[in-house]
Amino acid sequence: MKKYIIPIIVVITVFVGCKKDTEFTYQSEDNVYLNYPNSDTLTYSFSYRPSIDKDTVWVPVKIAGNRVAKDRKFVMSVVEGSTSAVRDFHYEKLKDFYIMPKDSGVVKVPIILKNIDTGLANNSVALTLRVVGGLDFKGDLPSAKRTKSIVFSNRLEEPTWWKYWGQLRGYGRVKHEFFLIVNGNVQLADMSSPSTAFYDIPRTLYYIENMRLFVTYPFEWVKQNPTRGYELKLRTDGTGDYDFYNVNAASKKFRLKYFAQANEYVFIDEKGNQIRM
Repeated sequence: MKKYIIPIIVVITVFVGCKKDTEFTYQSEDNVYLNYPNSDTLTYSFSYRPSIDKDTVWVPVKIAGNRVAKDRKFVMSVVEGSTSAVRDFHYEKLKDFYIMPKDSGVVKVPIILKNIDTGLANNSVALTLRVVGGLDFKGDLPSAKRTKSIVFSNRLEEPTWWKYWGQLRGYGRVKHEFFLIVNGNVQLADMSSPSTAFYDIPRTLYYIENMRLFVTYPFEWVKQNPTRGYELKLRTDGTGDYDFYNVNAASKKFRLKYFAQANEYVFIDEKGNQIRM
């Protein structure tokens, strides 16, 4: 009988230990926080999607606590003191509450940013958000954990490869945007590494030629690319100039100026300079 005593004691000890483990559960009330990866700020630019007048940024909200088998409500608000974006002008009004689906530990909240402010071409605005709990969650976590910012603009910066291609004839943000409209978000060869860039030269020259044809013959380009959604419309100010714009972002227009003496149309950039190639 003695030979069974030690195994029985071991079994009882394991059983009791397992039973105690099951009693360690999450005791605090459930909270929510903004789950940005390694950053307090999310940056966004409309410049790489010039044909849209608004876009959705998905903000991840995560539970600190338990998942439950029912939908739960939480609230997200705008922190006015650290927000320069204007509601209905830079972003759409937030909902009164959002839903954390049942059995879920995270949900992505859609934040609608708007691209109708022409000032975004030169300046960024900030939209600071905070989850505050709501009906089914507490707001006990540190404010920094529950508060994040979206900084957005419609501003382009000169890419490193631009300066290597004299055919582009100098950098400008409007010219850069035209390059994106014509070619999409492509990167040209960076000639700082000529051993590898050499093989990209034919491809690069193709994209530059696409740009040249657009700048030189904009009316033909619009006719040949009807699915792109771009139009040229005669201005009503008697100048003979045209506005170039996308029908999905009609508030953002580029001026195609008419020079009567040369009977020529030329795009004008953000500094009032002619765009030629």
